[in-house]
Amino acid sequence: MRPSKLLTVAIAGCALLAAIAGLADLSNPQVASAALPLVPALLSSSTSSPGGFPSLSGATGWLNSPPLTPENLRGKVVLIDFWTFTCINWRRELPYVRMWAEKYQPYGLVVIGVHTPEFEFEKVDANVRRAATDIPVGYPIALDSERKIWRAFGNQYWPALYFIDAKGTVRHHHSGEGDYEESERVIQRLLVEAGATDIGPELVHPKGRGAEAPPDHQNLRSAENYIGYGRTENFDSPGGLAFDKRRAYTVPARLRTNHWGLAGEWTVNQHAAVLDDGIGRIAYTFHARDLHLVMGPSKPGSRVRFRVLLDGQPPGEHAGIDVDAQGIGVAAEQRMYQLIRQRGSVGDRRFEIEFLGPGVEVFAFSFG
Repeated sequence: MRPSKLLTVAIAGCALLAAIAGLADLSNPQVASAALPLVPALLSSSTSSPGGFPSLSGATGWLNSPPLTPENLRGKVVLIDFWTFTCINWRRELPYVRMWAEKYQPYGLVVIGVHTPEFEFEKVDANVRRAATDIPVGYPIALDSERKIWRAFGNQYWPALYFIDAKGTVRHHHSGEGDYEESERVIQRLLVEAGATDIGPELVHPKGRGAEAPPDHQNLRSAENYIGYGRTENFDSPGGLAFDKRRAYTVPARLRTNHWGLAGEWTVNQHAAVLDDGIGRIAYTFHARDLHLVMGPSKPGSRVRFRVLLDGQPPGEHAGIDVDAQGIGVAAEQRMYQLIRQRGSVGDRRFEIEFLGPGVEVFAFSFG
């Protein structure tokens, strides 16, 4: 779950939401609506439509649907899902949202994915369209490239769910992964309030695969880390980072857990690092089942081949979905790549990725 503001503010906000949006007896969708209080503190009054549904007019475009408004959604139960296509937390939430959209659409549920970008390349409509097709995401998508919808909802996290009743009132909110049973009970409850019948108590049980598989919490001891100097941590190459300047880096022979380094000619800017010339490497010691890397060619249409090693060897059975057993892959578009999915026991491992030519741009590591 990625905060867009200072971490302390975001955590406090989530704690407040948990208290405001507390529900009673969620196992029964027929329970009275009093169990679902309003959450007015979430909303920006200057951008809310009558009834409390924040405006969607800030969308810069729509995918899978003509433009939707709070007014023409009256009478429908609406689930708003804030996402960005490189976010591993959202990818692991998606199987549930996808199944809810399919299961409850006949009863009056409308799911809207609000795509609010984190990185600059996620502001490009064609990139979002490609991601929505490849992942896939089939329900309506509002492109929020200027973050106007994000601000209208007062949102702080990817992913974040907002549950809006048929009268246009935000009734519940959840940030981050998890609590899927509670979220589905809220959907059921709101649909029953709106007059839907024959909704049973059964819940969905998706089987997430690849990047959508649930995380291995027991062995997850590495946190998301950025490559750009604006938010990175634990960089161990000798001499540190040179801000916005091309420089030759070397990787230490040993890296402590959750520390990393560069080798080769790189320019590190606030949000990413670009390999300027020749062959370049990144090394990272991590402790998790899965390792993902947000990266891609710095110039659209180009391709950069790479090779992945785990403790100095090809990954073999531990290869992620974006490399083969020899660790060979191609960065052909800017997105999240799953490079390692360990089988069996999980411990501290040294990951290395070697780019076989210049022109790759690397943004962030995430783990699962």
